[in-house]
Order: sequence, then C-alpha cells, then structure tokens
Amino acid sequence: MVENGADAGRLRLDDGRLLDADAQTYLPPVNPSKIIAVHISYSSRSMETRNKPKPTETPTYFTKPPTSLNGHKGQILKPADCQYLNYEGEYAVVIGRTCRNVTPDEAWDHIEGFCPALDMGLQDFRDTDQGSMLRVKGADTLLPIGPGIVRGVDLFAQTLRTFVDGRVVQEAHIGDETIWGPHYVIADIARHITLVPGDVILMGTPCHSRSIDAGRVVACEITGIGRVEGTVVAIDPPRASALGVGHAPTDSPEVRRVALGFDERVPAHLKANLRAAHRV
Repeated sequence: MVENGADAGRLRLDDGRLLDADAQTYLPPVNPSKIIAVHISYSSRSMETRNKPKPTETPTYFTKPPTSLNGHKGQILKPADCQYLNYEGEYAVVIGRTCRNVTPDEAWDHIEGFCPALDMGLQDFRDTDQGSMLRVKGADTLLPIGPGIVRGVDLFAQTLRTFVDGRVVQEAHIGDETIWGPHYVIADIARHITLVPGDVILMGTPCHSRSIDAGRVVACEITGIGRVEGTVVAIDPPRASALGVGHAPTDSPEVRRVALGFDERVPAHLKANLRAAHRV
C-alpha cells in the first residue's frame, strides 16, 4: 500500500503497477498447514475474564482449520440460529522457516512476519465444543487475515485496535499487555509440534470481546502492520440443523459469560463506543 504522495491509498505490485485498493478482491496472504491460537495472552483480557493479570502459569492453545481463513474485506458469515458472534482483534505470526526444538531467542529467526487478524467466534457452540473451540472458532470465514505480511517491525512498540463501524471497541499497547510473546509461544509449541513455513499462530486478544450483529463492519488495525476488516452477513441455518443433526446452538450462562463479558472490568470508553455502534 502506498502511504504518501499522489498515489496514497493505492496498491503497488512487485512489477510496479498501481491498483485501486478498494476495487480489489483480497485473498488470505497465507496457506498454512495449521493454525494455532493462544487462549489468553493479554493482561487486560485475563483481568476481565479471570480477574487476575495472568490466566495460567503457561500458555494454553486451540487449533483452527485452514478453511476458516478469510481475506481482507470478506464476508463473515453468521448463521441465523446463532446469537453470539464475537470479534477478537489479534495479530497473527506467520512462520517463515521450519521450526522444531528451538529456544525463545532462536524462535525470532523462524518468523516470516506479522498480519492483523480477526479471530471471530460463534459463542453459541461453547457448551457443545467443551473447550475444543472447533465450531466456536473453526467455522468458515471466521478468520479474516491480511491484507499482507509485514516484516521488520518492532512488534512490542505497536498498538492494536479493533473497530466496529468505525468506533474503537478494543485497544491495547502490545508491549505493555503481552504476557507471552511470539518467541516464547513458538518455542513452547515447537517442543512437540513442527511448525512449517506458512503456519499461523494467533496471539490472543485484549479485553472487551463482544457480540455483534449482521451488517456491522469489524476491523483490526495495528500500527506499523496494517488493517484487516470484514462485514458480518446473516445466512440461513445449515439445512441439516432443521433435521435435528448435531447439537443446537445454546444460550446458557456459560455462553453469555463469554459472549457478553464483564463490563465492570473494561474501560468505559470501549463500552460506550460499542453501545453507540449498536444504536446506529
């Protein structure tokens, strides 16, 4: 993306051609063999959900299928039988070199770069997934990522913000809130699992993940790295659901606890911005 001058806001290809950024269809910039996500790695998220600055002694993880990937400006699908589609603005780490049995210091050399990402979640399936997060986080379109991979940035000097219809609903300085950085997480995972080029690690979200309705535009913007966005679109429930196949979405206390969060533990301006977005 050209940032300054007469061509600001346009895309410059490797061969020098310039394209209108808004007129393009974006594909995910990665083709991973696996996507691994950290449950909680921001202190504000831990304080909100666990009421303590560190959720566990060491990180915990879940996986997402590559079919959950979505491109910048893509449609994020919300089935009509689901109430709670939550946003989570995150940064994604893209592996650049095969990685196994490395130290945290060595892990930096295996990183290709970073991308903004939206780890969307259908919290209605939290009861039946029982911690696996397979349907909560693994459904098609629930991982907008991109538009590109950024290298050479001081990650811990950046600020992450999530927007709903242009209003800031999550905000964190990465260096101030990080519990475990990507170097630690890579070294931890690679003790037992080989990471290969293109693999993606999602590094968690700050506080104030909340549900949004169809028609909303959600975006994650990270200074020095970029911005990814998508539009929530309502779709019909799966046809098999009408036949009684599988566990139906639920609206239990546990689902609401995660989907609606703890408003008393998050900054007032984030709550006010989300309320304003919902009123429009």
